[in-house]
This record gives sequence, structure tokens and C-alpha cells, in this order.
Amino acid sequence: MDPKALLSGDQISEMDLPDWRSMYRALEARFRTGDFATGLRLVDMIGAAAEEADHHPDVTLTYPAVHVLLTSHDVGGKTQRDVDLARRISGFAAELGVVAETASLQRAEIGLDTADREEIREFWKAALALVDDPEDEDALIDPYGVMPSLWFQDTDPHEEPKQRFHYDLRVPPEIAQERIDAAVAAGGRVVSDTDAPRFVVLADAQGNKVCICTHVGRSH
Repeated sequence: MDPKALLSGDQISEMDLPDWRSMYRALEARFRTGDFATGLRLVDMIGAAAEEADHHPDVTLTYPAVHVLLTSHDVGGKTQRDVDLARRISGFAAELGVVAETASLQRAEIGLDTADREEIREFWKAALALVDDPEDEDALIDPYGVMPSLWFQDTDPHEEPKQRFHYDLRVPPEIAQERIDAAVAAGGRVVSDTDAPRFVVLADAQGNKVCICTHVGRSH
């Protein structure tokens, strides 16, 4: 098999990787280490294997767990290289007596109903600092993998929505105005800046709202 060939979630589910789950374009696992020292040992072993394979996962170390995300960025998804490294990482976890917590894995996407995605696409790219998804013309993604992706769901034309929830986005205070200006330049408008710089409410051309928030004036 071509090591760069993209693999689907269904294909990977047949490859005997009980510790791992296919989550969009990545393989993910969370290993319950129970303490920081064991987690650090596992991270060291993962790092050495990643250097040897020249294929580097995203690794998050917390006190009770190590979270690992594997993807092949050069082709935009999961490949045999990810499968091979996943197997090695599972072996390291077994050596340390560490078990995987597959039930705790989750990954959010945000869907936005719209009758005209192009009218509001640039606003949401600017407001949330997202980019076009090269694999899905309906979606925007965070190039750093921190924010959930945003995709546009076709719907019939309708009046400005009475939203039940909206985006609150916390940014450093020094970039808040830059982000607001970019969103307005991309077709949005300021709904309210009464509470600035704590937060400013913006809306896209169809009335969907987002708050650009900072820590200023908050207790946390």
C-alpha cells in the first residue's frame, strides 16, 4: 500500500487498532496514565519514535492523561504512516501498563444554516481566523487545529434568525480590534460595543452573531 494513500475511517476500523478512533482527518487516542511521571515517560517514548519515523503527532500531556492526534498533513488525512505509528504508541502504553480511554474522545463541528453561504463566508473566516477547507468546499477550518471547524448547511431563505446560541471567542486584548475590523471589512457589522473591550457583539450579513471577547474586566 502507498504509505501516502488516504485511509477512510471504515478502512482503519478493520486494522486492529483498539486504542484509536478515526476522528475526521486524524487518528486520536487518550491514554489514562494516572500520574504526571508516567505520562512524561510515555511522551518521551512517543517523541523518540516520532523522530525515528520522521512523522510527528500532536501530543498533549496533562496530569492524568496523554492525548495523541495523528494525521498526515502533507496529504490532508489519515495514512498508513499514522497507523504504523499508532501501533507503536499503543505498544509503549502497554509496556507502561497504561490503558486507552476511547469513550472520552470527541471532536466538535459547528454547522450554520444559510441560504447563501458566499454572502457570509468571508465574515466567518475573518471573525474566527479560519481558512477554507481544501477537502470540503462547504467548510472552514482552523489551520492550528484548536477551533472546531465551521460548515455551512443549506436552508431556505429566512428572516434574521432568533438565535438560541452564538459563538463567544476569547482572544488576546491586543488583537481584538484587529479581529473586529477584519470581520466588519468582510461584510459584518458591530451590533454592540457597549461592553468593549470585555466583549463586542458582531453580526454577519444575515444576522448570525459572534462575540469577540477578552479577559479585560473579568475575574477569569
